[in-house]
Amino acid sequence: MSETADRPVSDLDAFSDAPAVTVGGSGGASPWRLAARRLRKRPGALAMGIVFLVLVAVMLAAPLYARHVADTTPYENHLSDQIEVGGETVNVVGFDGVPIGPTWRGKFLLGADSNGRDVAVRLLYGGRNSLLIGLSAALITTVLGLTTGLLAGYFRGWTDSVLSRIMDVLWAFPVILLGIALGTSLSLGGLKAGPVEVSGGSLAIPIFVIAVIYVPYLARPIRGEVLSLREKEFVEAARAQGMGPIRLIHSEILPNVISTGLVFFPLLVANAILLEAALSFLGAGVQPPEPSWGTMIDEGVERIVTAPALAIVPGAMIVLTVLSLNVFGEAVRDALDPRAKVRIEH
Repeated sequence: MSETADRPVSDLDAFSDAPAVTVGGSGGASPWRLAARRLRKRPGALAMGIVFLVLVAVMLAAPLYARHVADTTPYENHLSDQIEVGGETVNVVGFDGVPIGPTWRGKFLLGADSNGRDVAVRLLYGGRNSLLIGLSAALITTVLGLTTGLLAGYFRGWTDSVLSRIMDVLWAFPVILLGIALGTSLSLGGLKAGPVEVSGGSLAIPIFVIAVIYVPYLARPIRGEVLSLREKEFVEAARAQGMGPIRLIHSEILPNVISTGLVFFPLLVANAILLEAALSFLGAGVQPPEPSWGTMIDEGVERIVTAPALAIVPGAMIVLTVLSLNVFGEAVRDALDPRAKVRIEH
């Protein structure tokens, strides 16, 4: 099986330039199966992918931990409460305002914050919010980026000009500054679009802001690929057979660029989580008392000397989550690269 220089990468002949590929004793396999086999050759990346899934599972179990172990909620204050630690009764928040440190037990496992709230519970619920925002924003960005890139690249002309200028405007602003501007304005006044009304404290606000900001980062490479694909022979043949633009985009062009969207998705999730943490830290993301890793770091900075765990623990969770996604995303990119020269044998 060979691939000419002007032929597009399709579901049947992607990875065709990889020499001497032997899969299960047969003469060939689908590109997706080859990508899966390449990915299995990266145990470190797979381990990081499993780490991310474990983090997601732990965050989803937050209500169980809060109800059956910590016996509290992420919003409940315990300023005047006392607990027994090491045979001694201590205040959750001392008279000097310093909260209790980690007890390494069910209640206040990681200590309390300055309001007497359980840090471990807020960490889990904050992780749920951070992951929800990251995954939702990345999904919306992927859909919008693919749609924008496909329309701009295929129709060209005024459609390309209008969409490209909108992308240029978004691209021109630094990510943090644009996020602060949009997040602050929407968190103060909310979002109103016809019958749809979203309050300023809703998680939908940071999801919307982050999703819109990252659209150009996916739309631009997709547009470039579509501009090249629309001139290929298989597209011309489909057009000559009377296939309409929408059907042609869906059945002929989209399958050839979907792998780019898959490669970008885990990296978009990681960037979205980082941007959410930065915006929440600056007060333009998740709004208190709703927890997120960014808001927890913001609250913990004030107690960085007396209670360093308040800022270090959520920061460590962000690092672990983003690192696992980046390592796994890089492996996915390499696995889907049709120009990778590998040999797969049993």
